[in-house]
Amino acid sequence: MSAFVVGVLALQGDVREHLRALTACGVPVRPVRRPSELDDVDALVIPGGESTTISKLSVEFGLADPIRKRISDGMPAYGSCAGMIMLAAEVLDGRPDQQSFGAIDMTVRRNAFGRQVDSFEADITLDGLPGEPFHAVFIRAPWVERVGPDVEVLGRVPAAAAPTPPGAAATVPEDRIVAVRQGNLLATAFHPELAGDLRVHRLFVDLAREAQTQ
Repeated sequence: MSAFVVGVLALQGDVREHLRALTACGVPVRPVRRPSELDDVDALVIPGGESTTISKLSVEFGLADPIRKRISDGMPAYGSCAGMIMLAAEVLDGRPDQQSFGAIDMTVRRNAFGRQVDSFEADITLDGLPGEPFHAVFIRAPWVERVGPDVEVLGRVPAAAAPTPPGAAATVPEDRIVAVRQGNLLATAFHPELAGDLRVHRLFVDLAREAQTQ
């Protein structure tokens, strides 16, 4: 392929919002629903939505194993909210039949911040992101409870800025990890595609372009 193309996994979730944000970053984009479409992209965004639905449909559409292989072979990938769950090596509070792509060495707790009514917004300082704190939108968001030695923590949300589900306070740290990077892989617990701020998408595009030249 001559052109650098970013795909958005288009099975469920905030697909159009990610396509719009990436287009605004000046890169060619296309939705990915089938393995043949995955072959035509250099990097992949996994959108926010419902992780159990994305997991089920990725298997039904024959995409689960091809995505795992492409990521294992070095394809850059970014996941927001449900996409973070899909990239995690271990998922807590998921359905027994739920599958992830197992790409980032981290343990993620699904719906950790609570239900839809517990959605919130907070200003997050993200390492590697210039300028003012990022105004992050959390909707039934996960958080990261464990990271491996190769995972860089990019951002945390203070406990005071977010609701704490009943019974959780004794089992999680005060500052919850909500943004990580492992090599060519990026994940956030929040939805930058809903924030009107392109900095996270630009960060991913930059790291994906850099990976293409290596």
